[in-house]
Amino acid sequence: MNAAWSWFIIVLVVINLAGISFLLWWTGKRRPGDPAPEDTSHYWDGDITEYNKPMPRWWINSFWLTLIFGIGYFAWYGGFGSFGAFGGWSSRGEHAQDQAHWGARLAATLKPYAGQSIDALAADPAALVIGRSIFANTCAACHGSSGQGAVGYPNLTDSIWHWGGSPDQVLASVLNGRQAAMPALGAAVGGEQGIRELAVHVQALAGEYADPDLAAAGAARFAGVCAACHGPEGKGNALLGAPDLTDRYTLYGNDAPTIRQIIRDGRNGQMPAHVALLGETRARLAAAYAWSLSQPTPAKP
Repeated sequence: MNAAWSWFIIVLVVINLAGISFLLWWTGKRRPGDPAPEDTSHYWDGDITEYNKPMPRWWINSFWLTLIFGIGYFAWYGGFGSFGAFGGWSSRGEHAQDQAHWGARLAATLKPYAGQSIDALAADPAALVIGRSIFANTCAACHGSSGQGAVGYPNLTDSIWHWGGSPDQVLASVLNGRQAAMPALGAAVGGEQGIRELAVHVQALAGEYADPDLAAAGAARFAGVCAACHGPEGKGNALLGAPDLTDRYTLYGNDAPTIRQIIRDGRNGQMPAHVALLGETRARLAAAYAWSLSQPTPAKP
């Protein structure tokens, strides 16, 4: 905060304090010529009289003490802009103290899990409790609170991992992120007719009914363009993140229009790196929980 804003705040504070003090003084004193408290000339039923009685002195003095306390509070805790407080307090300093305190507690909580493999962490119920909390705060926005994913976001509860499902591979995905790139292949496969034939072949690979002639034509196009990433049999390649096309699982949908759109325009999916966001140990705990969702008998938190 620069000096101009500080002086602006100081002026506002002083005007408010001065205004309150003036109102208190002006309304609390009696002036020459004021009628006596019982001389209001307002009577009811002959013996009920309206009084104009000033506030009790103790009540007025309490207000003055409150004002004095407020001035001292502003001076001690720094209520006058960026000018230093006499007590040395600042919101920035208190925030730093709280951050250091809770950071130390967090470090002590995470220390027993540092460097452990995620399969070992997944076998520890206490580690899974922490991992589930981190997952809910960080990963559930994309993968869902139950880890079952959505269109464009992988389901973590099954056995299908496009980048590999071993503990080390899952940990690498969480720590370093992944960048998937399916290029636009419309022109490379021969335009709309080639896209249609290739889409039918992809459906045939997944075991769905497909026109034999179109599937055969698509197979030739697949061998010449797509097999480099997905393999000649369409089994995929975990090193490239190329999915297995024979398992009936698709990230964006397996209907014919969607498949044709993916072939025509391509897809780019990104899993952000979480080591910088969470720190290595917290990322490991989140990865352990995510990996445990796909295991047949995960440890119970």
